[in-house]
Amino acid sequence: MKTLLLASSLALINTYSFAATPSNANITSVDAAANSMNIAKLQQLSASTQDYDQAYAQYRLAISANVMGQKSLADSALTSAQTTLETLEASQANAESLALLSSVYGMQIALDASKGAVLGMKSAKAIANAEQLEPQNPRVALVKAIAAYNTPALFGGSMQNAKTLASAAIERFALPCDNICWGEAEAYTWRGLAKQELGDSQGAIEDWQQALKVQADYGWAKFLLQQNQQLSAK
Repeated sequence: MKTLLLASSLALINTYSFAATPSNANITSVDAAANSMNIAKLQQLSASTQDYDQAYAQYRLAISANVMGQKSLADSALTSAQTTLETLEASQANAESLALLSSVYGMQIALDASKGAVLGMKSAKAIANAEQLEPQNPRVALVKAIAAYNTPALFGGSMQNAKTLASAAIERFALPCDNICWGEAEAYTWRGLAKQELGDSQGAIEDWQQALKVQADYGWAKFLLQQNQQLSAK
């Protein structure tokens, strides 16, 4: 179940480019294509954008491709996103791109556990550096929440920690935002998943409903609510 949730997660992290002007239009287009699992559109956006916008499109493409069973496409998209983000990291450290890079590494591990020994350390380092640069960045807390949820308890994962971190992200979304602002719906969705794992089914439903209040077309929250309704009807 957790593998499916990770594969279908729309909580993954996006940001802006160092070299190019941040584009809300590009991010919005990528989000819309990802919500409808429009692989052709995501491929087009991956080819027509650059720097962070391109890496974000590639990451969303990887998620959609994986959900639809196109693993080779998912792998290649993640590799491209990793290359782009590592190049940006080398030129100038930035909390947003480091958070996305941490998520890229995390998904690569999810698709191939054998990469965990190397990429796990890289993912942890990237998010630690991001937090050092911007301690109050909501997306940094969100990435940490996702990691806490998906990491086995034996290796430091914790549902309670995932819930706490997602709550911290939600609180930070109330702060003024300059540039690209996203991720609030994802934070509610991940907190709902952590609550579900902790036995708070009603709290999970309320969080998923709140995610849809934040972003009405957020497909993952809709899926989880529908799934819950189907299970309750049995």
